[in-house]
Amino acid sequence: MLIPAQRPPLSDALTGTEFRRWYWLKDELVAFARVRGIRSSDGKDELAERIAASLDGSPAPATDRPVRKAARQLAPPLTPDTVIPSGQRCSQVLREWFAAEIGPAFHFDAAMREFIANADGTVTLTDAVTAWHATRDTGPKEIGAQFEFNRFTRRWHEEQPEGSRAELLEAWREYRALPVDERDRA
Repeated sequence: MLIPAQRPPLSDALTGTEFRRWYWLKDELVAFARVRGIRSSDGKDELAERIAASLDGSPAPATDRPVRKAARQLAPPLTPDTVIPSGQRCSQVLREWFAAEIGPAFHFDAAMREFIANADGTVTLTDAVTAWHATRDTGPKEIGAQFEFNRFTRRWHEEQPEGSRAELLEAWREYRALPVDERDRA
């Protein structure tokens, strides 16, 4: 009988390859990066790659993320004709305005985050509302690989439509405890 591998503790003894085999919470990655004296910002995937490179003694990988200049952020009062400046963040001010205009179903999903991020000072909040409505009811959206729990949850509910939250969380704990290369990738 094959004994399943157990996740090792985060330590300097890991190689980048062994590190990549396991699921790590972002909080764990941030804390470990700080201990190792490497930058602990950016998304989980970028941070994990930076740590793996550090463990292997390699230089940190270059980021594809464009460096955005700090920009003045929108402040109330906002109107439908308000122009979204380049560098605008998906702020609480925007969230409140969109929720008032669109309704309580509004949230910054991937399509809206991308719309705001790509604003170049030529689009208005009306254009953003139009984009929001255009991206609704197009079926389930692909969930980015960095949102592994969300991807697992969707797949689990498709396979176990009557399953309880407690059962989901237990299945998730079992799944994330496995090395990445031993998981069922359906």
